[in-house]
Amino acid sequence: MVVRVCERAAQSGAAEVAVATDDDRIRDAVLRAGYRAIMTRVDHPSGTDRVAEASAALGLGPDEWVVNVQGDEPLVPPQLVREVAAMLGSHAEAAVSTACHPIHEGASIESPNVVKVALDARGYALYFSRARIPYPREPGGTWYRHAGVYGYRMAFLQHFPRLAPSPDERTEALEQLRVLWHGHRIAVAIHAGDIPPGVDTPQDLEAVRRMHP
Repeated sequence: MVVRVCERAAQSGAAEVAVATDDDRIRDAVLRAGYRAIMTRVDHPSGTDRVAEASAALGLGPDEWVVNVQGDEPLVPPQLVREVAAMLGSHAEAAVSTACHPIHEGASIESPNVVKVALDARGYALYFSRARIPYPREPGGTWYRHAGVYGYRMAFLQHFPRLAPSPDERTEALEQLRVLWHGHRIAVAIHAGDIPPGVDTPQDLEAVRRMHP
């Protein structure tokens, strides 16, 4: 699955694709496929902390950008990776960028495994939640599913591990809430089409295998 993520990321036109891991099996699979693997500490509290360590090992400068595609997103569209990177260019106030797409199924709106995001008028995130946000007091409304792809300005990424976890982050188990808690901004690209599902459960894995045997 991780190798498939690498292949998709490479198709985005990224200058380099590297995998951050603390697992020898993942490292070996990535190296066999011809991609770069960076071994990181085993005790990182979040994926962003792991990416921060790996990006420092790559020797990236403070003005460079990093896009993090999580290893459980084997069907991530390469265009989505480009869109997330482009949001850092078009939203100067954003320390981080990510993506979402409209939700059309009621079951997804209600599922705690589907993270929702509420946006402001300029495309910045107001909040992320596993709950249904916004809550419909009257019929109608639009909901957005958050996709697990993040863009970071390197200067902020190196600062992130020094930020204390936030209460909301602990409650929702969503590390992006730490960014908002400390007053930084996250720009969110609204992807035109549906974003293929990630793999969070065994049922998700079977669904992805049926879509792409």
